[in-house]
Amino acid sequence: MKKIMSGNEAIARGAYEAGCNIASAYPGTPSTEILENFAQYEGVYAEWAPNEKVAFEVASGASIGGARSLSTMKHVGVNVAADPLFTMAYEGVNGGFVVVTADDPGMHSSQNEQDNRLYAPHAKVALIEPSDSKECKEYIKEAFNISEEFDTVVLFRTTTRVSHSKSIVELEERQETPIKKYEKNIKKYVMIPAHARAKHYEVEERLEKLKEYSNKTPLNRIEMGDKSIGIITSGISYHYAKEVFGEKASYLKLGFTFPLPDKLIKDFSEKVDKLYIIEENHPYIEEFVKIMGIECIGKEVIPVCGELNPDIIRKAILNEKMDKVYSVDAKAPNRPPVLCPGCPHRGIFYAVSKRKDIIATGDIGCYTLGMVPPLSVTDTVICMGASISGGLGIQKAREMAGEKSKIFAFIGDSTFFHSGITGLIDSVYNNIPIVTCILDNRITGMTGHQENPGSGKTLQGKEAPMIDIEKVVLSLGIKKENLRVVDPYNLGETEAAVKEAYNSNEPFVIITKQPCALIKDVMKKRANLKCRVISEKCVKCKACLRTGCPALSQDSNGKSQIDKNMCNGCEICKQACKFGAIEKVGE
Repeated sequence: MKKIMSGNEAIARGAYEAGCNIASAYPGTPSTEILENFAQYEGVYAEWAPNEKVAFEVASGASIGGARSLSTMKHVGVNVAADPLFTMAYEGVNGGFVVVTADDPGMHSSQNEQDNRLYAPHAKVALIEPSDSKECKEYIKEAFNISEEFDTVVLFRTTTRVSHSKSIVELEERQETPIKKYEKNIKKYVMIPAHARAKHYEVEERLEKLKEYSNKTPLNRIEMGDKSIGIITSGISYHYAKEVFGEKASYLKLGFTFPLPDKLIKDFSEKVDKLYIIEENHPYIEEFVKIMGIECIGKEVIPVCGELNPDIIRKAILNEKMDKVYSVDAKAPNRPPVLCPGCPHRGIFYAVSKRKDIIATGDIGCYTLGMVPPLSVTDTVICMGASISGGLGIQKAREMAGEKSKIFAFIGDSTFFHSGITGLIDSVYNNIPIVTCILDNRITGMTGHQENPGSGKTLQGKEAPMIDIEKVVLSLGIKKENLRVVDPYNLGETEAAVKEAYNSNEPFVIITKQPCALIKDVMKKRANLKCRVISEKCVKCKACLRTGCPALSQDSNGKSQIDKNMCNGCEICKQACKFGAIEKVGE
């Protein structure tokens, strides 16, 4: 049976067909849908882990225990999982072990544009790159075979376009793969220095075998057309190049990209007159080709930043610009990201925004949008969990500069579980008096409402204990008098907590508790709740507009108005208005 699938859906299907038994991940765009789809198949175990390191380690253990295992994450997640990745490269596998890194050229939903192909030579593991959904399914099946044949972790690299674009996939029956026998082998699985030194030699021998495989595997193929132009490429760039050149060029299409196929590259280069390397971001293939002494053109003309597309390639190599096939008169309005109407994070940000001498450290999630005017609260965002630990560093630096800065660190519930707990431990242990604001909306919001340790359900829909953040915070050593749990829709309560925290000279925690406004059950519950402006009472002070709610705007007379189709009656604007010009309607 054939089916149209996204790359992520196809990866999940391929893992299932390959007999993968166990999968663990932390959600992150553009990788999230892989585990969501894999979890729906019968006879498999799939879980959301607290972070990527834990996910990788769970899959590592499953592999050692004899099961084919999968771990998926976005590119920055591999940074979190790098520690076990480098060690598992030495240990090898029992059951096949594949790790998906979903890179994000163009940074559609990421804080950097790193090229994770570079992890493969650094960690010394095999690397595979599909270019469409069909290859996603077929290549990941081969990845499990490669993992077991060569006793290696396999890094499976996709990009946003490959993950989210759709094409035809042919579905096949699952290949039932029995769990392999586990045998105790401390020289293989216990990486003390003496064992690791011996394993390093094995890793280098494995790389030589993988290099020979790369020159023979059908994952790497030559497609001869016009010999005047030769193109070496991989991933989505292959399809872009084919769209531009068609049969007017020859191609070396690489799907197995570490170790790179030296003999195949040399053979191909000798068949063409002029050689181009077309790849997104880092000149990974290009550097290898040039080290071999082969003349080629790559980043001299192909941009190193951002995504590629056929037009960019056409302009770079042929100096041609594609005439517009069609045009429309309408122009899409600018839509900057903003906290949703009724977002529970708005209350705490609004309360903090009134204090201009606060330094606010932000984190990865919806609450990053605390930086957006008119709230304009957030000062820094580094990576998952860094709001707390980074805030500690800023506090100490400003203290040494002789300033009395007050640091408020903002982090969500899922991110707190991911990597915020250790930062809070640091705050308590070293008695650094920052304020940690844990915004608990009962879900992993920005990546699409995935369950987490505080939501009460697992990835596969089973009831689960809800980790109590308040108890966790107290167990870490935060004093009870320095903890406030508030309803962020209650501005009075929230502002009082902010004031107490501001005046505290000890580590302080504020937990805001309200579910995400976009959770289906919440939307149904609040469907008839609205706020409306009493026009004759509005004095045009704009206090309500400073809450940053997109449901609020001004009419032609400068008075506030509320879009009833967007409003969910959270009443933050009503509380911000000092003139009683906003009222709540509906039940």
